[in-house]
Amino acid sequence: MTLELCDIVWSAGFRKIIKNVSLRVKPGEFLGLIGPNGSGKTSLMSVLAGIRPPDQGRAMLAGQDMKKHGRRKLARQIGFVEQQADTTDRLTAREAVALGRTPYLSMLSPWSERDDAIVERALGDVDMTHLADRFWHTLSGGEKQRVHIARALAQEPKFLLLDEPTNHLDIRHQLGLLELVRELPVTVVAALHDLNHAAMYCDRIAMMRDGELVGIGSPADILTSENLRDVFGVDATIEHGPNGECTVRYHTGMKKDRAA
Repeated sequence: MTLELCDIVWSAGFRKIIKNVSLRVKPGEFLGLIGPNGSGKTSLMSVLAGIRPPDQGRAMLAGQDMKKHGRRKLARQIGFVEQQADTTDRLTAREAVALGRTPYLSMLSPWSERDDAIVERALGDVDMTHLADRFWHTLSGGEKQRVHIARALAQEPKFLLLDEPTNHLDIRHQLGLLELVRELPVTVVAALHDLNHAAMYCDRIAMMRDGELVGIGSPADILTSENLRDVFGVDATIEHGPNGECTVRYHTGMKKDRAA
């Protein structure tokens, strides 16, 4: 199954946020999406998830325009964890994760033991089993983030889309979460701020600037000193390891002619 964007344009008001972006997500890969704040990453993720229909171009799932897929069908195929998602409902962590089973429930398919098992597995995957009975409003920001990801996993999606998934997490849980996501039997697209995380975990990286896709390829191809200077306005050296891995080493000071 494929997820693909063809010449996508999306605007907010009179401003084009995404400008003629074409992108094909390869089955089974971990694709990282990087770019400065305001480059259009979050908007592009929403189009990929089928939440925001493009103004121009086509967003396609399995070769078919997403407009032809119902919301329930899309929710069974695509799990999306947004940056800011909250609720005022008095839910426990387990109940919040159970919402991920909604696309599969109906009068003919009520809640079952299998749904219970899927919810428990999702909680375990993000190390939240011990807090499953805690109420949502008592959880920390990082704990809430892990519950959101567990909810998406409970959808049993083919594609897992994560918009800044490591926000609010300490370094141990950042690395643990990315390790988990890397090993899941799903295709992953994640917008990431930490370029070294992108280098460590992504099979390919797509780089955005001002709403445009300026490059896509392996971490070593995309994370170059020239690209980081042109797109992010920072000076850095890229260290390459014996197995093709790369590490970004930032230099002190920022370029004076570009905004941070």
